[in-house]
Formats: sequence, structure tokens, C-alpha cells
Amino acid sequence: MNENRRKEVFMQKPIERHDTASWADVEKTKPVSKVLVPKEIGVLNAKEYVDENEK
Repeated sequence: MNENRRKEVFMQKPIERHDTASWADVEKTKPVSKVLVPKEIGVLNAKEYVDENEK
């Protein structure tokens, strides 16, 4: 019983934070496909993050 409780507590914690993703700040949505178009600053920040964290 105790093992299941630990699993439930762990499942409640988010693994990833999506509030800093480039698609979190949407500029517009394409009408037919409903694809999100992020703002340019979000794309630049995401690219900078990726370039900075290359291995």
C-alpha cells in the first residue's frame, strides 16, 4: 500500500515545464490546420537556448 502512495505522489509532479517553450506565447493560429505560430522573440529565445546547450 505504501509503495502505491509514493507512486501517486510522484505522478502528481510535472516532469517538464512548458511555460518557457516557444509555443507557449502564441502570436496567431493558422485557420485551417490550427497550427500555433509563436512570436518571433519566443523562437529566438528557443534557438539561443538550444545553441547554448549543445554538447
